[in-house]
Amino acid sequence: MTLTNGFSVSSPYRLLYWSTLSKFNIAQKQSNRTLVAYFSATGTTEKAAKQIAEVTGGALYEIQPAKKYTSADLDWHDKSSRSSVEMADASSRPALRSQPQNLAAYDTIYIGFPIWWNLAPRIINSFIEKGDFTGKILIPFATSGGSRISNAEQELKKAYPSLNWQKGRLMNGATKEEIKQWTKK
Repeated sequence: MTLTNGFSVSSPYRLLYWSTLSKFNIAQKQSNRTLVAYFSATGTTEKAAKQIAEVTGGALYEIQPAKKYTSADLDWHDKSSRSSVEMADASSRPALRSQPQNLAAYDTIYIGFPIWWNLAPRIINSFIEKGDFTGKILIPFATSGGSRISNAEQELKKAYPSLNWQKGRLMNGATKEEIKQWTKK
């Protein structure tokens, strides 16, 4: 048997070669300690999260509110809508449906969200405050209809200065190649 690198493996060693290669590939996949956590109200941020998970090989985790947002809840023109009320109150912490139980298994955590009122939605604060992110690399990513991610990043860093924040990215229209370069994979 001739390998792609030009070397050949004789018959008695073929099984050993393939067995070793399989174990190496499995170990590589198991050593990926990346989590892609995201909140998506309309599906846009979910698409971006799935692209990042595909490129990084990371596990995907959806940050879900205990009570799902309706279209009326998301009506930012209505000052009494749920999202407007939450965003007007900096101490608001919407309840989560669940929290990942194995954060210790991850070294790098991408945290994704739609930009609301030039900030991360308050459910992101709920997620961060419910978990132990000590020693983790946190990388925000966002989607938006018109805002940039810079203010949301600054506010997260200000709210949680002891966490290891890395430069985030607005994912609107990001290609797979751009995501690869951004994630350095």
